[in-house]
Amino acid sequence: MAASISDSASMESPQTPQSQGLTSIEATERLARFGPNDPAPAHGRSGIVQLLGLFLNPLVIILLIAALASAFLGEVVDACIIVTIVLLGVAINFTQTYRSERAVELLRDQATPTATVSRDGEWQEVLRRGIVPGDLIRLSAGDMVPADSRLLHSRDLYVQQAALTGESMPVEKEAVQSEPKSHAGPESPGLVFLGTSVVSGTATAVVLSTGAKTRFGGIAERLALRPPETEFQRGIRQFALLIMRAVFFLVLFIVVVSIALHHDAFQSILFAVALAVGLTPEFLPMITSITLAKSALRMASRKVIVKQLPAIQNLGSIDVLCSDKTGTLTTGNMALDSAVDPLGRPSGRTLELAWLNSHFETGIRSPLDAAILSQQPSGVEGYEKRDEIPFDFERRRLSILVARPGASERLLISKGAPEGIIASSVACEIDGQVRAFAPETSQQCHRIYDELSEKGLRVLAVAYRTIPDRDLCAIADECELTLAGFLTFADPPRTDAAETLIDLRKDGVDVKIVTGDSDLVTRHVCHQVGLNSCEVILGDDIAGMSDTALDHVVENAHAFARITPAQKTRILLALKRRGHVVGFIGDGINDAPSLHAADVGISVSTAVDVAREAAEIILMEPSLRVLHNGIIEGRKAFGNVTKYILMGTSSNFGNMFSMAGASLLLPFLPMLPTQILLNNFLYDLAQVTIPSDNVDDEYLSRPQRWNIRLIRDFMIYIGPISSIYDFLTFFVMLYVFHATQPLFHTGWFVESLATQTLVLFVIRTRGRPWRSRPSRALTVTALATVLAGLVLPYSPLAPALGFTPLPAFYFGFLAAATATYLGLVEVAKRKLFGAHGTKM
Repeated sequence: MAASISDSASMESPQTPQSQGLTSIEATERLARFGPNDPAPAHGRSGIVQLLGLFLNPLVIILLIAALASAFLGEVVDACIIVTIVLLGVAINFTQTYRSERAVELLRDQATPTATVSRDGEWQEVLRRGIVPGDLIRLSAGDMVPADSRLLHSRDLYVQQAALTGESMPVEKEAVQSEPKSHAGPESPGLVFLGTSVVSGTATAVVLSTGAKTRFGGIAERLALRPPETEFQRGIRQFALLIMRAVFFLVLFIVVVSIALHHDAFQSILFAVALAVGLTPEFLPMITSITLAKSALRMASRKVIVKQLPAIQNLGSIDVLCSDKTGTLTTGNMALDSAVDPLGRPSGRTLELAWLNSHFETGIRSPLDAAILSQQPSGVEGYEKRDEIPFDFERRRLSILVARPGASERLLISKGAPEGIIASSVACEIDGQVRAFAPETSQQCHRIYDELSEKGLRVLAVAYRTIPDRDLCAIADECELTLAGFLTFADPPRTDAAETLIDLRKDGVDVKIVTGDSDLVTRHVCHQVGLNSCEVILGDDIAGMSDTALDHVVENAHAFARITPAQKTRILLALKRRGHVVGFIGDGINDAPSLHAADVGISVSTAVDVAREAAEIILMEPSLRVLHNGIIEGRKAFGNVTKYILMGTSSNFGNMFSMAGASLLLPFLPMLPTQILLNNFLYDLAQVTIPSDNVDDEYLSRPQRWNIRLIRDFMIYIGPISSIYDFLTFFVMLYVFHATQPLFHTGWFVESLATQTLVLFVIRTRGRPWRSRPSRALTVTALATVLAGLVLPYSPLAPALGFTPLPAFYFGFLAAATATYLGLVEVAKRKLFGAHGTKM
């Protein structure tokens, strides 16, 4: 349970001055005492726990019990073989999975959120997990609150608490003199909580509770922070359940038949257990983890960090990508182009006021602020800041109150969206003269603004007013302004933007621009990069649309301008209702709802904490080219996982039929339990390298979706082909070679291992196998597995395993059977893929 605020408040050290925060030594001691600031620390399991978990698999436990029983009955060799195979299988599974998970954890650390903390008397960025009770933290717009804290100082602070209270609107917070009451909650004005975010304003606060003792930690502990199941995870689970149900009923059938035919009871039960192991896709979680982890590492080398592994597959399924234009289509490197007066003529006064506004701002400095501050004008010396009205998305402006020492009047400088600034102005300054707005002046200012926007320039308006001798200001003071002029900024398109958009369209991804910027600027940029810019849908148009109407509009439109954060979410939901898999790139304070609404939330490393926390994919470079590379890696991961699944349906299900038929027809077990386990172990070993396999270009050229019908059809049509050749082997062994029981076991073991392993080269590609080159690792492991099966009957291990040498003519049959089997599977595979198109 979360600790109460009154209990947690005692954690704060009374010896530490709140103005200085903690020392590094104190922070280290408290971190050891209270633990990391992680609301759900149990989500990462140690290596020993993971290893023990593999041994707790019911089938593994049954096999180990069977080994003990075999040893007790004097079958020591069989017991040793069973234990060896189980240990080798668990070791491979653990080693591969553990290494993959550790590699992914290192990648996630690159996207770990930080907080601004006072340590050793200096403000510094610290990983959020390193925050401890008593830390002094600083908050500003866009920050995630790193821990439950008490406000010491605040200014126009608004916090989004939806994660705790469900409230959709931000609430105002302010520092209070009194101590918080016992069990004070989110309604307390002087407290902020982990899991909430700052919408606007600034504050300093002292940390009261961290980790599981926070209010959010209590919720996370109860929910175990389990993310929603993705389409890919759901498909994997459904496939595994389908196989497991089939295995259960088949094993039950074989046990009943074996007992009815008076086979050895213990051997029959052991045979059934071994068969269950052989038919169960027990390596599916490992193959999935390794494939996704390898993809995550490759994506990291291409500047794409994955926070949640299942998001890789979803990334490959994207067919619509919604993005702002800044930093994706354009370079994101804003350069100040000009400072002009309301009539569009050069104006040093406009730049002076804008520089003062950006210089004294304490919130998030945008690229526009950086461009302004890079050109310091003369005449800005001697000003002192008195107050600030932070930026928010309703006003779309930021105001600073400044004054010169000894001056009786204060100067309020507002900088922001031209529409709002012009609407709040009653006068304008031209050639140093203040002129009252005539009826046509506002229209003239709007016309200048439009002309600048049509050139593709980003435009900010700057205005001011004087305030009597007081050092506080409020939103109500942002009226009766004098318009000083406009600032224009150039953000040229990326040199590869047009080419990348063509490549994305070629690979089945439709890019839609969703921006809050002017429609004129949006249309200009879209034209430069080759996007369909005939029509730009405005936010005002969307506001009057029903969901049904919006569903039709979003399908054909490629650009949306003057869009509010809430309208972004509506656009994404409309696209999802149309059956699209939607990706959304966001980096702003209010982008979190849209990042959650999208199938894949994507942000950039320079985004605010709120956006990076909500996203599943982090781009280390804000480029569509980088994202395109990530999408291709997602498709590769999906393709390699489905290879294992299709192998399971074609081989395992075929073996089920074969075992069921053999149990009815043969007077003895068709294969010894230890031979089944060895066959399964070698077969699984051949597939461990599937994650390294190459994926056909044709497969990467369009989004991939889960298709359970195709998997079921593979099971129905490809599986029985395998059984046909198994029954053919039975016939040849019994009626051509007149095989004894050991010879029959050996012949079927070799044929089964060869066919089900080599068919991977057919199934791994949708095209013709000889035109698709497998990876070297996959080729080596597959051929080595088949070679091991051929050599075993002649090795010193043969007697212990129940094998005997095969006649020379058998290998002619094996070669003919394998070749025709692969050819028949190729024909059936093409028909199946043709019937289902190229969709997977």
